[in-house]
Amino acid sequence: MAALGWLTPRRRSATARSVLAGEASAEAARKSSQELEELTHAPVPPGTEDEPAFPVLGDDKAAAFFDLDNTVMQGAAIFHFGRGLYKRKFFETRDLYRFAWQQAWFRLAGIEDPEHMQDARDSALSIVKGHRVAELMSIGEEIYDEYMAERIWPGTRALAQAHLDAGQKVWLVTAAPVEIATVIARRLGLTGALGTVAESVDGVYTGKLVGEPLHGPAKAEAVRALAAAEGLILPRCAAYSDSHNDIPMLSLVGHPYAINPDAKLRKHARQLDWRLRDYRTGRKAAKVGIPAAAGVGAVAGGTAAAIALHRRRR
Repeated sequence: MAALGWLTPRRRSATARSVLAGEASAEAARKSSQELEELTHAPVPPGTEDEPAFPVLGDDKAAAFFDLDNTVMQGAAIFHFGRGLYKRKFFETRDLYRFAWQQAWFRLAGIEDPEHMQDARDSALSIVKGHRVAELMSIGEEIYDEYMAERIWPGTRALAQAHLDAGQKVWLVTAAPVEIATVIARRLGLTGALGTVAESVDGVYTGKLVGEPLHGPAKAEAVRALAAAEGLILPRCAAYSDSHNDIPMLSLVGHPYAINPDAKLRKHARQLDWRLRDYRTGRKAAKVGIPAAAGVGAVAGGTAAAIALHRRRR
């Protein structure tokens, strides 16, 4: 894929592969958003807390960028997607147990672990190799209804809706495949999604990535590229995440939020006086929320094993 000339001069802490991944994701996001139907504004869920007078109504130079896993949705999208593919016999039972184990660990730890996430991505790439992009998009719609819709955090959904109601664009920014992220964004009525771009030739997956997974610095590169292409002013934009891995993205914008934060992000956010929200406990993050540890909704044995391991390590 040809390099995109959207990046502004800066100190390059990201690798060349991060830049490539970010640019590819921004290009895919803009393309997919142009194909989305007009936004349908879902009502703000009842019982959520009132937010400050932000975002600014009518500020079309501002946008909001939301991490997906454990920020917008409980758990990791790629694991739920794996469950759906198993149901459709894309892979065998032993692979399902691996997905269940990874999801159980994610729920127990409440943070992203690079090794677990990389293993999940490698598994997903091998599974989808040779399949058509259109096929996976169609299946993604079904999987969203089956496993993801009920796991959307109402509080975070309300924050996204506030930006939409102010006339601003709202983008998901995730390491999940851009096709799946786009499905989720459309179903939530958002503008579009920045996600990991899997290589495809003539509409068929090759089993390779363009650049690297959209994680850490690559997310910041994607947001920077998209903002330049859309004419956004980053100090007027907002970003939301649960993970310290997204500090590069959060640091780009003028309005960073820590949502359901892990310990490192919570500490960093408090030091810089960033806004915090914790919807795991139904309270703002004045107190530490407890990561959900009961049940992954996949394989009970995988969850039990993860809990047992967690207890042995304590």
